Amino acid sequence: MDLGIRGRTAIICASSQGLGRGCAQALAAAGASVVINGRNQSLLEQTAQHIRDSTGASVTAVLADISTPEGQAALLAACPTPDILINNNGGPPFRDFRELDREALLKGVTMNMVTAIELVQKVIDPMVKRGFGRIVNITSSSVRAPIAGLDLSSGARAGLTAFMAGVARSVAASNVTINNLLPGVFETARQQSARRATAQRLKISEEEAARQTLARIPAKRFGTPEEFGQVCAFLCSVHAGYMTGQNVLIDGGTFPGAF
Repeated sequence: MDLGIRGRTAIICASSQGLGRGCAQALAAAGASVVINGRNQSLLEQTAQHIRDSTGASVTAVLADISTPEGQAALLAACPTPDILINNNGGPPFRDFRELDREALLKGVTMNMVTAIELVQKVIDPMVKRGFGRIVNITSSSVRAPIAGLDLSSGARAGLTAFMAGVARSVAASNVTINNLLPGVFETARQQSARRATAQRLKISEEEAARQTLARIPAKRFGTPEEFGQVCAFLCSVHAGYMTGQNVLIDGGTFPGAF
C-alpha cells in the first residue's frame, strides 16, 4: 500500500533503537525523509546508515537529549517544520512508588509528558497552516492497565494522553491528526533490561522470567519493533486522516477488555 507520504519529512524521537527505530525504518521505507535521534552517537550513526542502506531514504541523525531545551533546539534545527512527529522517550525504571522523591517525580513527568507537549507546541502551527500533519505519541499499555512499579511512567503518559485529547480535536479540521500508540511487551533493549531486573528480584533465570511474561500474552510471543513501526506508519499516512484522538493498543491481546 502506498501510504501517500513520499517526500514528507518526519522527526522520530528516541529512534536509535527499539520502537522508535522501528517507526523510523517504516517511515523511511514509505518514502519519508527522516530525522532520527538518540544519545549514543555510535548506535545512532549505525542506525542511520542501516536505514539509508535499506531504504534509500534521506536520514539525518541528531545526537541530543530531547528532554532538554537544547536537545529540542538541535532536533528542530535539523527539521524546523516536520510533516510528521513521533514522540517517544525512555521511561523511568521499575521502582516502588514509595521510593520516588520529588526530583524523580518531576524528571519522570518531564520525560514522558512535558517533553512531548513542548515538541507539539513547536511544530503544530506550521502543520495547520500547510493543511497536513501527523503526530503519534508512543505511550504504553500501562495507560490502560497500570503495571506495578511503573506508576510514574503510567501517570505521566496518562497525563499526556488526556492533554492531547483536546488538542487533537482542535486541529482535526486542518488535516492534522494526533494519535497514541500503546505498546505492550516488545522485544527491545528496555524489555530485556526489565526482564533482567525481574529475574534478579524473583531469583529466577531470565529465561524463566521470559516464560512467565509470555504466559500472560495470548499471542504467546513478544512484539517486534518492525511490526510496531508499520502501525505507526499507517497512522501517519493519508489513509488515516479521519482517525484522530485515538489510543491504539498493540499488546498481543493482553488487555482483557471487549472495548
